[in-house]
Amino acid sequence: MDVALLSIGTELLHGEIANTNAQWLGQRLTQLGIHVAVVETVGDDRPVLTETLSRLAARYPLVIATGGLGPTTDDLTAEVVAEIAGVPLVLDLDAFAAIARKLAALGRELRPSHEKQARLPKYSEPLPNTVGTAAGFSIEHGQNVSFFLPGVPREMTAMFDQFVVPRLDVLARPDTHVIVLHTHGAPESELGELLVDLERAHAGVTVGYRLTGATVDVKLIARAADRLAARNLAEAAASEARDRLGERVFAEGDDSIVEAAVRALRARGWTLAVAESCTGGLLAQQLTRMPASDYFIGGTVAYANSAKTRVLGVSEDTLRGHGAVSGEVAAELAEGARRAFACDVALAITGIAGPTGGSSDKPVGLCHWACAHPGGTVVEQQVFRGTRTQVQERAAHAVLDLLRRVCAGDR
Repeated sequence: MDVALLSIGTELLHGEIANTNAQWLGQRLTQLGIHVAVVETVGDDRPVLTETLSRLAARYPLVIATGGLGPTTDDLTAEVVAEIAGVPLVLDLDAFAAIARKLAALGRELRPSHEKQARLPKYSEPLPNTVGTAAGFSIEHGQNVSFFLPGVPREMTAMFDQFVVPRLDVLARPDTHVIVLHTHGAPESELGELLVDLERAHAGVTVGYRLTGATVDVKLIARAADRLAARNLAEAAASEARDRLGERVFAEGDDSIVEAAVRALRARGWTLAVAESCTGGLLAQQLTRMPASDYFIGGTVAYANSAKTRVLGVSEDTLRGHGAVSGEVAAELAEGARRAFACDVALAITGIAGPTGGSSDKPVGLCHWACAHPGGTVVEQQVFRGTRTQVQERAAHAVLDLLRRVCAGDR
């Protein structure tokens, strides 16, 4: 089944906020085996919204729209849908009571404008909002079924998973299965060469690539007669892709590079410390986004050379001979952190994050990182392109990928 996604809100057109709803819905629907045919965005403009909704509903069997369900005068979605369907708006007493309960729990006053959020097109099916106040709804018109969800992302995602997904299982017969392989350490061009004939070897599979920060996602989309056949086809293609890509694949599905590295570390039973320079604590922050007390001992941001020598024991001779941005200093930082924190493994990063500070032999973006572990110390380097923030993020991901490979015994 094809679905059209519609995002409603002038703030989206003006770039005041990012359209994360369309991105999330596109990924979620693809996972469910439903093909997203088109994504459109309109402002809070009655004629434009009327034309767009009418056109999409006439062309596609399924429309999912977000936004325009609030209490203010520019929230037009329910009114426009009622006009298109030729029905009045009616007060849904259950939705109104739910709004009153939520506001009372928050100590807020129930205002006349809140009643607007409970006025839905007659004959529509209400979709409860378990997070916020704006009720969603679905409506059938001709051969089309349309779902209208709040624009607030956390309200939208909760309503979609709780109340829309069960209805989609009835409406659609998914014939698609998607597997996403997350890779690190190779550009899209190299991955494309390694998988160049994968589609030919697995008829019905489409291979796509997406660059996300320092990682490249390889998406395998399989279509077959039914869900089981599509899943089997996707898994066969993914198995061959993993063999071809080798250690470049660090995770699948929703896993991040941090989760993959931590999982490998925990499998070893090792404790960890970090020593950072150019990333300024970003690596430690990423490692502690999730509970980390069982493996993370601590870290040091040794920015100045004096901190590198006094706190972590980096040799002044090494600093003079090779410079602060060097593999030799990265190795001594990691080894010093391992000693200082009495841990099994330590990571270190030093580099030139920019936008200034580079030279002909050490350009902006040059980073060296190291992993000191029971078997020795491994050092790697790369010149990262992008803004200062991008260089820092890519360097942090690179050292986490090194940790993953060390723990797996690949280095």
